[in-house]
Amino acid sequence: MKPNLNITKLFTVLLLVPMFALAQVDFNKKPDDDLGNVKDEYQEHFFEALKQKGIENYERAVEALQKCLEIDNTKPVIYFELGKNYNQLKNFGAAEDALKKAISMQPDNEWFLDELYDVYYRQDDVDNAIKTVKQLVKYHPDYKMDLATLYIKKEKFNTALRVLDELDQELGTNDLRDQMRNSIYNKTGDAKDRIDNLKARISANPNNENNHLQLIYRYSQTGKTKKAFEAAKELLRIKPDSKLVHLALYKFYLDGDEVDKAVASMKLVLNTPEIDGQVKSKVLQDFVKFVEKNPQYQKDLIEATDNVDTEKNSESLSNLGAYYSKTGDKQKALKNYKEALRKNPSDFKLLRDVILIQIELKNYEQALTDTNSALELYPAQPILYLLNGVSNINLSQPQKAIENLEMGLDFLVENPQMERDFYLQLSQAYKLVNNNAKSRTFAKKAEAIKVQQ
Repeated sequence: MKPNLNITKLFTVLLLVPMFALAQVDFNKKPDDDLGNVKDEYQEHFFEALKQKGIENYERAVEALQKCLEIDNTKPVIYFELGKNYNQLKNFGAAEDALKKAISMQPDNEWFLDELYDVYYRQDDVDNAIKTVKQLVKYHPDYKMDLATLYIKKEKFNTALRVLDELDQELGTNDLRDQMRNSIYNKTGDAKDRIDNLKARISANPNNENNHLQLIYRYSQTGKTKKAFEAAKELLRIKPDSKLVHLALYKFYLDGDEVDKAVASMKLVLNTPEIDGQVKSKVLQDFVKFVEKNPQYQKDLIEATDNVDTEKNSESLSNLGAYYSKTGDKQKALKNYKEALRKNPSDFKLLRDVILIQIELKNYEQALTDTNSALELYPAQPILYLLNGVSNINLSQPQKAIENLEMGLDFLVENPQMERDFYLQLSQAYKLVNNNAKSRTFAKKAEAIKVQQ
């Protein structure tokens, strides 16, 4: 289909065509010649054509329309209907001829031109499509969008941009045209034109936050960091309550060693409900990395992330869990990991991390429950069998530990460190059931791997 097909107009024309046809024929007029029931026959064939087209029997529709032409070949609507049926039959040559005939009889009929446009578009005949759409533009501005799309297809990018500029001036900017414009810039690689366009938009409408943000992004993308920073500060000057600008500012502040400003920006982003969770997650990662190197700002991180109004996604919570685990605050690490797991209960890494923390905190019963549940989801993961064995050993259930540890070894592939851990746990489990021979055997296997490493 055409890129911007106007369904309303097509539906309207379907309603108008029979009325139009009837308007050409006065069925109440008494015959003033010797043609008899010719007009009745014309009406019968015409409505038969509409009926056949309605049930998608286009060949039969064409036959009925040809009979109409034999009676009266002066009505453009017959050629229009023929063109539509030929178009559906993919007999594009015949469709073009019929529609051109209709247009020659009624040059200003939008519906005739629209159908001819469809004929060209379906054949990918871009040149003729452009010629036809140029005629259609005067009827409705929507056709200008089609025209821009066709120019892009023809790689006439500057012409397409001029059409998009005209539409922006007439109707204001919108997302779809911006996407088309960016698609052109991506193909041409013309960063200067893209930036110049954004600067012109800002001059025309300084309060449009999105244009400022786009300019900041484009400057950053082209390596013009200083200009990006200046653009961000300009947006903050014009809109001091802007939250989104801080997504850029915190990075610039960090790079410029304006640490307090960077921290303030990160805290603001993390506590802004309107900002997407995935975006916040990236900011939180940067905040965590920053605090790892600058622990004196840990209080700010906690303040930003403990706010009850801050909605954190699974990734953000996982990052916080990793941070608290590194700093030794296992309880907070576990709290964040468990919250992350509630949001994403089948995440293997989160399942593993929760169990590891449970074991570190000596919550062996919960660790055992968690490993049993995790094994139902991931029965081929050796680490889960190892953690299950550790939990059973610490719960004085060595035989269950042995069963799970030996089962886990069957799934282990080329991981000497984990293999050594399995042998150490098996050695301990066999010692608990007083099988000292096997205990020594596994201890020797573990030692052999240590020597090899």
